[in-house]
Amino acid sequence: MALLTVPVVACGDTGDSDALVIYSGRNKELVGGVLDQLEQATGVKVEVRYGSSGEMAAQLLEEGDGTRADVFFSQDAGALGAVAEQGRLAELPTDVLNLVPEEYRADDGKWVATSARARVVAYDPRVVTEAELPTTLDDVVDPKWKGRIAYAPTNGSWQAFVTSVRVIKGEEYAADWLRRFAANEPKRYDNNIAILNAVNDGQVPAGLINHYYWYAKVAENGADAVKVKLHYAGGGDPLSLVNVAGAGVVAGSDRSEAAVKAVRFLLSEQAQRHFADETAEYPANPTVKSGKHQLPALSELNGPDIDLSKLSSLQQTLTMLQEAGLS
Repeated sequence: MALLTVPVVACGDTGDSDALVIYSGRNKELVGGVLDQLEQATGVKVEVRYGSSGEMAAQLLEEGDGTRADVFFSQDAGALGAVAEQGRLAELPTDVLNLVPEEYRADDGKWVATSARARVVAYDPRVVTEAELPTTLDDVVDPKWKGRIAYAPTNGSWQAFVTSVRVIKGEEYAADWLRRFAANEPKRYDNNIAILNAVNDGQVPAGLINHYYWYAKVAENGADAVKVKLHYAGGGDPLSLVNVAGAGVVAGSDRSEAAVKAVRFLLSEQAQRHFADETAEYPANPTVKSGKHQLPALSELNGPDIDLSKLSSLQQTLTMLQEAGLS
């Protein structure tokens, strides 16, 4: 996590020593509302510090036993795994773990998923048909896509996706794939939203993003105003990775009871409904369904078979990306 150690702004920091402190790697625009609900529903005063998941994980590890953090709320399983491997997360109670399917919680019980998202190919149907789109990693680096696919090199979801390629396909394959991807001159953008807008505006035919950005754009602008469409690769390929956001209780927290209460709330129907309807993610609690968005069922996505805890080897991924000129 050393490359990720950068100054972090403590947004919403009240300095209240009695408050439950949440280090959030999730964007305030996406989860600020549900964390406000947490405070109201549980009666626990909450102080939230926002940054990227990598930044928050690095800060937790740097602070060690002296941290004020009680809960780590991460955008991806990799950062949770990295923190857990260093002994910085406590085991969660069984009743909390059992709120989600086994594949969406850590084998050692140190973290639990709060929502899931699918990697997809956003594409411009005015330029390409869905039948022409990549369905495998090797398709992505076919020369016919040279200069025609967008990605966000600093985005945590992209980095987690590359980590999944390393875990599933092996180091040698991943390094070679990244070299071929770089040789195909992909278009760089700052984030998933910029990619989606670029595809929608006809700047690039396709881009690699998470599914829920498209649903947010449709909700904001209306379906008729959104030209870009989504392609779910399927086939068990890493191109169709289903990753999770999740949370864990920081080991040694003086407010561990309140911290567990907070994690339990994030899996409640109220919070899960927020993820389903407001952010268009897949609820981790399978008893909750979206009443607003028509998402393909998780069971239909046919993503790769992967232990999400193994996405923790982010440092190796960052090194590989640098060597390929893709960082």
